[in-house]
Amino acid sequence: QVQPVESGGGLVQAGGSLRLSCLASGRTFSSYDVAWFRQAPGKEREFVAAIRWSVGVTYYVDSVKGRFTMSRDIAANTVYLQMNSLKPEDTAVYYCAARSDRRTWPSPKQEGYVYWGQGTQVTVSS
Repeated sequence: QVQPVESGGGLVQAGGSLRLSCLASGRTFSSYDVAWFRQAPGKEREFVAAIRWSVGVTYYVDSVKGRFTMSRDIAANTVYLQMNSLKPEDTAVYYCAARSDRRTWPSPKQEGYVYWGQGTQVTVSS
Protein backbone atom coordinates (compact mmCIF):
# COMPACT_ATOMS: atom_id res chain seq x y z
CA GLN A 1 0.00 0.00 0.00
CA VAL A 2 1.07 3.56 -0.61
CA GLN A 3 1.92 6.05 2.13
CA PRO A 4 1.77 9.74 1.18
CA VAL A 5 4.40 11.98 2.76
CA GLU A 6 3.85 15.75 2.53
CA SER A 7 6.36 18.56 2.71
CA GLY A 8 6.67 22.21 1.76
CA GLY A 9 4.34 24.04 4.09
CA GLY A 10 5.28 27.25 5.83
CA LEU A 11 4.46 30.89 6.51
CA VAL A 12 3.93 33.30 3.63
CA GLN A 13 2.43 36.74 3.18
CA ALA A 14 -0.80 37.23 1.29
CA GLY A 15 -0.15 37.26 -2.43
CA GLY A 16 2.82 34.97 -2.08
CA SER A 17 3.43 31.42 -3.26
CA LEU A 18 4.24 28.01 -1.83
CA ARG A 19 4.71 24.60 -3.37
CA LEU A 20 3.64 21.50 -1.51
CA SER A 21 5.04 18.09 -2.33
CA CYS A 22 3.60 14.65 -1.73
CA LEU A 23 5.92 11.70 -2.10
CA ALA A 24 4.65 8.15 -2.44
CA SER A 25 6.32 5.91 0.09
CA GLY A 26 5.96 2.15 0.02
CA ARG A 27 4.86 1.90 -3.60
CA THR A 28 4.15 4.17 -6.55
CA PHE A 29 1.07 6.31 -7.16
CA SER A 30 0.24 4.38 -10.31
CA SER A 31 -3.40 3.17 -10.22
CA TYR A 32 -4.26 5.89 -7.69
CA ASP A 33 -6.01 9.21 -7.59
CA VAL A 34 -4.06 11.62 -5.40
CA ALA A 35 -5.74 14.57 -3.76
CA TRP A 36 -5.04 17.50 -1.53
CA PHE A 37 -7.43 18.32 1.28
CA ARG A 38 -7.15 21.06 3.86
CA GLN A 39 -8.52 21.74 7.31
CA ALA A 40 -8.62 25.16 8.89
CA PRO A 41 -9.05 25.61 12.66
CA GLY A 42 -12.63 25.00 13.67
CA LYS A 43 -13.67 23.90 10.20
CA GLU A 44 -14.26 20.61 8.49
CA ARG A 45 -11.67 19.14 6.17
CA GLU A 46 -12.35 20.16 2.59
CA PHE A 47 -11.26 19.05 -0.85
CA VAL A 48 -8.76 21.25 -2.70
CA ALA A 49 -7.53 19.43 -5.80
CA ALA A 50 -6.92 15.98 -7.23
CA ILE A 51 -5.00 14.29 -10.01
CA ARG A 52 -5.56 10.94 -11.68
CA TRP A 53 -2.00 9.69 -11.81
CA SER A 54 -2.37 7.46 -14.85
CA VAL A 55 -3.42 10.27 -17.21
CA GLY A 56 -2.50 13.44 -15.36
CA VAL A 57 -5.97 14.94 -15.45
CA THR A 58 -6.68 17.38 -12.62
CA TYR A 59 -9.70 18.73 -10.78
CA TYR A 60 -9.99 21.75 -8.47
CA VAL A 61 -12.42 23.25 -6.05
CA ASP A 62 -13.74 26.55 -7.37
CA SER A 63 -12.08 28.64 -4.65
CA VAL A 64 -8.57 27.74 -5.86
CA LYS A 65 -9.08 27.59 -9.63
CA GLY A 66 -6.63 29.86 -11.40
CA ARG A 67 -4.40 30.10 -8.30
CA PHE A 68 -3.43 26.51 -7.51
CA THR A 69 -1.92 24.00 -9.91
CA MET A 70 -1.52 20.30 -9.23
CA SER A 71 1.04 18.29 -11.17
CA ARG A 72 2.99 15.08 -10.98
CA ASP A 73 6.54 13.94 -11.57
CA ILE A 74 6.39 10.30 -12.61
CA ALA A 75 10.12 9.68 -12.19
CA ALA A 76 10.09 11.17 -8.69
CA ASN A 77 6.79 9.50 -7.77
CA THR A 78 5.69 12.83 -6.39
CA VAL A 79 2.72 15.13 -6.79
CA TYR A 80 2.93 18.86 -6.29
CA LEU A 81 0.52 21.62 -5.40
CA GLN A 82 1.76 24.99 -6.61
CA MET A 83 -0.13 27.65 -4.70
CA ASN A 84 0.00 31.21 -6.01
CA SER A 85 -1.79 34.40 -4.99
CA LEU A 86 -2.29 32.95 -1.53
CA LYS A 87 -4.96 34.45 0.71
CA PRO A 88 -5.34 34.37 4.50
CA GLU A 89 -8.33 32.08 4.03
CA ASP A 90 -5.99 29.47 2.51
CA THR A 91 -4.46 29.00 5.96
CA ALA A 92 -4.92 25.38 6.97
CA VAL A 93 -3.24 22.04 7.47
CA TYR A 94 -2.92 20.50 4.01
CA TYR A 95 -3.18 16.75 3.65
CA CYS A 96 -2.25 14.51 0.75
CA ALA A 97 -4.39 11.45 0.26
CA ALA A 98 -4.68 8.57 -2.21
CA ARG A 99 -7.46 6.28 -3.36
CA SER A 100 -7.92 3.67 -6.06
CA ASP A 101 -8.44 5.23 -9.49
CA ARG A 102 -11.34 2.87 -10.18
CA ARG A 103 -13.66 5.29 -8.43
CA THR A 104 -15.78 7.97 -10.07
CA TRP A 105 -13.87 10.90 -11.52
CA PRO A 106 -13.99 13.74 -10.77
CA SER A 107 -15.22 13.91 -7.22
CA PRO A 108 -14.54 16.26 -4.30
CA LYS A 109 -15.65 13.69 -1.77
CA GLN A 110 -13.32 12.23 0.83
CA GLU A 111 -14.96 8.86 0.35
CA GLY A 112 -12.48 6.28 -0.79
CA TYR A 113 -9.36 8.14 0.25
CA VAL A 114 -7.88 5.63 2.65
CA TYR A 115 -4.20 6.56 2.53
CA TRP A 116 -3.39 9.86 4.24
CA GLY A 117 -0.26 11.80 5.00
CA GLN A 118 0.47 13.50 8.29
CA GLY A 119 -0.33 16.98 6.99
CA THR A 120 1.69 20.14 6.53
CA GLN A 121 0.81 23.57 7.90
CA VAL A 122 0.28 26.48 5.53
CA THR A 123 -0.12 29.89 7.13
CA VAL A 124 -0.87 32.99 5.07
CA SER A 125 -0.51 36.30 6.88
CA SER A 126 -2.44 39.40 5.89
